[in-house]
Amino acid sequence: MNVLVIGNGGREHAILLALKKSPKVDKLYCMKGNAGTAEIAENVNVDYMNIAAVTKFVAEHPEIDYYVVTPDDPLALGLVDELEAMGKRCFGPHKNAAVIESSKAYAKNLMKKYNIPTAEAEIFDNYEKALEYVRRKGAPIVLKADGLALGKGVLVCETLKEAEEGLKEIMLDKAFGAAGNVVVIEECMHGLKYTPGEEVSVLAFTDGKTIVPMITSCDHKRAGDGDQGLNTGGMGTFSPCPFWTEKLEREVLETIMIPTMNALNAEGRTFKGCLYFGLMRTDKGIKVVEYNSRFGDPETQVVLPMLKTDLMEIFEAVTDGRLSDIKIEWESGACVCVVLASGGYPLSYVKGKEITIGDVGDCTVIHAGTALKDGKLVTNGGRVLNIVAKGANIEAARVKAYAAAGNISWENMFYRKDIGIKYREG
Repeated sequence: MNVLVIGNGGREHAILLALKKSPKVDKLYCMKGNAGTAEIAENVNVDYMNIAAVTKFVAEHPEIDYYVVTPDDPLALGLVDELEAMGKRCFGPHKNAAVIESSKAYAKNLMKKYNIPTAEAEIFDNYEKALEYVRRKGAPIVLKADGLALGKGVLVCETLKEAEEGLKEIMLDKAFGAAGNVVVIEECMHGLKYTPGEEVSVLAFTDGKTIVPMITSCDHKRAGDGDQGLNTGGMGTFSPCPFWTEKLEREVLETIMIPTMNALNAEGRTFKGCLYFGLMRTDKGIKVVEYNSRFGDPETQVVLPMLKTDLMEIFEAVTDGRLSDIKIEWESGACVCVVLASGGYPLSYVKGKEITIGDVGDCTVIHAGTALKDGKLVTNGGRVLNIVAKGANIEAARVKAYAAAGNISWENMFYRKDIGIKYREG
C-alpha cells in the first residue's frame, strides 16, 4: 500500500519509521513533513489545516491507499470525515469523537455523566463568575482553556495571585485565542509521593468495540529541569512508567478505558483510532487528567520503537473494526526521548539556525522542527530534534540518549538534563 501520514512533527516521523518496517507498505508520504520525514517519505507541501486543499490533493492522487491523520486540529476540523466521504481508508477518529480532546468542557461533562474518575471541576464562560469561584476555592488550583492550545492551555496555579492572573490571561487577554472562551477550573490533584502528582500517559488503540492499551510512558511538560519554567508541548519522555503494574492496568481498563469507550458509543460518538489517557495516581485512586484524540507527542517517540507487531496491520484492524483479532506485542526494556529545543521556546525563538549532528551511536534522531535550506539542515520550530535511545532499563537508555545529545549542536540549543529521573525512588 501507499500510505500518507498527515503532520509535520516528531510524532509523525516516529509513525513513519514504524510504518517503514511493515511489509504491507510500499511508499510513504507525509503532509507537510520535515527534513527527517523527507529521508523516508515523499513530503507533500499542502497545508493540512486547509481541508479543501487536502481533499483536492487526495482527489488528484488516487494512488494513495491509506491516510493516517495524527494532529489534533485537523481531527477537530473533521478531516477524517471528509476523507471517508471520498471513499478513503483512514486511521483517526471522526470529528464528533475528537471532541473529547477539542473541548475539555465536553470531556469533563462526559466523565461526570458516566462516573469516570477525574478531578472535581466547574466550567465557566463568564469571567466574573469564574473569578468568584477561584477566590472561593483558593489555591493550588488548575485552569484549563476549553479548546485546543498546542498542549499549553493548562495552568497549574500554586497561589491565588497566580490563579487570578492566569484566569485573566485565558479569558480576557485571550492568550490561547478562542480556546479560552470557556474555562474548566479543577481541583489540583496531588499524588501519593510527589507534588503535583505522579502522572502517566497511556495511549490505546480502539475500534470502538475493543480497546488495547499500549506500553506506558511519562512526559516532562515544563521547560526547565526539576519541572520548573513554562509548560511546553513536552521536553522528553521515558517508557515504561515505573509504578505501572498488571494490576493497575486491569483497574484502569475496568474503571477508565472501557467506560470511556462505552460512554462515547452511548453518546453516538464512536471512537476509532488512538485514544490517549493522561492519568494521575492519587491517594484516592487513579484519575483522568486529560484525554487526547491522537498519538501523544513526544510519547509516541518512546512507545512505537518498542512495538513488535506490524503497525500497519494494527491500523487496518482499527479501520475495519477487527482489533480483537490482532495480538499486539512489545519489546522488553526501556526507551527514553530527549527533546532538543530552540532557545526561547515555548515563547519566541529564531528559526533557520544550522544544525550539526555528530556521532549518535545506535540512538535514533527523530526530526520535529527541521527544514533543509540551501542543502543545509536548519531549525524550523521550537522543538527541533528528539533523541531516542533504547536500553535494558531507563537509566541505561537515558545515558545513551544524553551521550548522543552532547554531539548535536546549533546556536542557542537547549534541553532538559533530567529526563528519565522524574520518578526515581528516593
